Formats: sequence, structure tokens, C-alpha cells
Amino acid sequence: MAADTTTGWYSAETATFGDRLAGAREALGMSQRDLGDRLGVKTKTIQQWEDDLKEPRANRIQMLAGMLNVSLMWLLTGEGDGVAPPEEADAAPDDAALLRELGSVRGEMAALGERIGRLEVRLRRVLAREAT
Repeated sequence: MAADTTTGWYSAETATFGDRLAGAREALGMSQRDLGDRLGVKTKTIQQWEDDLKEPRANRIQMLAGMLNVSLMWLLTGEGDGVAPPEEADAAPDDAALLRELGSVRGEMAALGERIGRLEVRLRRVLAREAT
């Protein structure tokens, strides 16, 4: 199955690495702890990857793709062999789907917060230079 690349929050344009990682893990019925144990990393590390707060090294990404039965390209970009978008999986949204969406939004907000912080630092530097 391939991810929807045209519409929806799970599309290649909007889904993040963390979204795809969480979706593939959940499609196999694995917990974050299960995946962490199999991969040899802490559960917190898996959480940070799924929340897009940190990124795994290249060798870990390859291992993840193999463990989750998805293509490396899908895990990185959303294109290729992966898991079905949530809309195609089971028709009715359930608590788990809502939690996944909430996690996705939380990850996006955290990334935007970091971006705002970096922009603020740059702006302060520019303003400090202009003041001197």
C-alpha cells in the first residue's frame, strides 16, 4: 500500500517523518517501547522521532524501514511502499486515530515553536547590529 500523495493530513506534502514512523509502527500493533527495544534505543527516543523533535541517524532509518515493512523512500518522503493513510485503514475514526492526529499537530507545533525561536534570535542579532 502507498500513502495518499494528493490530499489529507497524511499526504506526502503534509505528513512528517514522525507521522509516517508512528503510522507504520501502529499498523503493526507495536508500542513505542516495543520498537525501541527491537531497535536498541530508549522509548523517549522513539517519542522524539515521532514528535519530529529529533531525527534518527541514517543507519537507524534503514533499520526502521526493515522492521516496519515499509520502503526507505516512503519512510523519508511518503512516496513508495508504506502503510495506508488512516482514512483508508478503518472507516470510523477511533480514539487511537484522534490521538495520532493530536500527536501530529503537537509535533508540528513544536517544530514551529523551534523555528520561531531561531527567527527571534536572528532578528535580535540584526537589531543589535543596527543599534551599534
